[in-house]
Amino acid sequence: MNAPIAIAPRPTHVSLKPLPITFLATIFVVLVCASLMTIEVWRSWNAHDIALRETEIATSNLARALSQHADDTIKEADTVLVGVIERLETDGTANASLERLHKLLIQHIAELPQLNDLSIYDENGLWLVNARSGPIPLVNNSDREYFGYHRSHSSRGAYIGPPIRSRSTGVWIVTVSRRFNHPDGSFAGLVLGTINIDYFKNYYESFDIGRAGSIFLSLNDGTMLVRRPMVEDAIGKNLSNYPIYRDYASRSAVGTAIMRSGQDGVERLIAYRHLEQYPLFVTVARSKEEVLSDWRADTYLHLLGAMLLTLALALLGWRLIHQIKLRLLAEADLLRVQESLKSLNQHLERLALQDSLTGLANRRQFDSALRDEFSRAVRTGNSLALVMIDVDYFKQYNDIYGHLAGDECLRQISDTVKASKNRPGDLATRYGGEEIAVLLPDTNLAGAVAVAEKIRLAIYNLQIEHPGDPEGVVTISAGVDAFVPVRDGNVPFELIQAADRALYAAKFAGRNRVCSSADLR
Repeated sequence: MNAPIAIAPRPTHVSLKPLPITFLATIFVVLVCASLMTIEVWRSWNAHDIALRETEIATSNLARALSQHADDTIKEADTVLVGVIERLETDGTANASLERLHKLLIQHIAELPQLNDLSIYDENGLWLVNARSGPIPLVNNSDREYFGYHRSHSSRGAYIGPPIRSRSTGVWIVTVSRRFNHPDGSFAGLVLGTINIDYFKNYYESFDIGRAGSIFLSLNDGTMLVRRPMVEDAIGKNLSNYPIYRDYASRSAVGTAIMRSGQDGVERLIAYRHLEQYPLFVTVARSKEEVLSDWRADTYLHLLGAMLLTLALALLGWRLIHQIKLRLLAEADLLRVQESLKSLNQHLERLALQDSLTGLANRRQFDSALRDEFSRAVRTGNSLALVMIDVDYFKQYNDIYGHLAGDECLRQISDTVKASKNRPGDLATRYGGEEIAVLLPDTNLAGAVAVAEKIRLAIYNLQIEHPGDPEGVVTISAGVDAFVPVRDGNVPFELIQAADRALYAAKFAGRNRVCSSADLR
């Protein structure tokens, strides 16, 4: 007896029942309405992102422009300081030299509108000369922060100090100063340029940043120099504990952020940028609420229109579905009659093509299917296989148990054969007496042998008692053949003939086995 082998199941094709037209129509209407609302919501959200993105770009560009303006403004003042120091260190501080410098300072003040004053101080903090007419004030500025810085630092670079009130004019100013030295390199004094904070304030007010927007110009240590809107007590305030400075501006040269103010609770989109040449940074803030106000109004209008259109489509769809239901109800009786006639015809057709004992296809159906599948295999070039099955020692079984038991045995075997084929295209047929044929389209010889072996094992495992069989149970023998038929070169009978020869070879070899045409070569 052949050793049992595992048979891999072949894929089956599941036929899905078509959905009712009313259900499909309902789904269609729901999908149309949902799609319309989804598209509108997506459009609105996309417009929301675009509004924020465009504002972020515009705010970043404004921060860039303001930082460049501040850089240029301070650079112009600083350039004057460099020229004055060169003259001081070359010509000295004699009266004639200071008189020439006085005229030069007055000329620079006239040319640069941002300058509030230009002054020169000696190492003790006393005025040597300034850009104003009249006597020099007898005021000592050695207590000023910028003076202490230059006296204690040998650096010759520009120093921008915190905002202060001018002692000569009383206005808020930003100081830009540079140290000059004696010939031995010791501290000789400083040159100071002051920029009126109103110069920046007036420039910043020329930009439209909304009612809740703001602009800051601050030192890199967080000290505020200029603010729009202008708040008097905000000048000189330290921002080092503000999130925009602590988490962003102190860590990177440029960037953007969205955050809520701890002072007024307004959520703002903020862009910041450090100046390229001087230790300052600019911050521009726009209210998110104001930025999105136009978007919000547009969104409400579009959503209202989309909702009304969706409602109209839903009502129209409901009416359409109702009419479909009425039509289906009107056609129901006719369909039931048609189904009854169809069922009757199918029953008659099954009776004509089915073996009454086993429930398998009869010889008539087998002959028709073999012709059709043979022709299709010729067209497609696919392999066609046939398994011929014969019950071993069946005559002895009938002699021992009688024909009624033999019929029941054939029914069990037929049910097992039907259960062993996986594809709807496979056909199991009662070929004659106790002989069964299984037609396997699109199957090669190895696949057909696997199917035959699966059937042989399944019938053996039924364990139907049969004293006349050497195995003690009912067994089968199977012959298998498969080939790709050639037009005008093969006929269907060749497949039957080859499978039948293989079947007799299996019986001759001892029964309860599968033999293929390849085994005969």
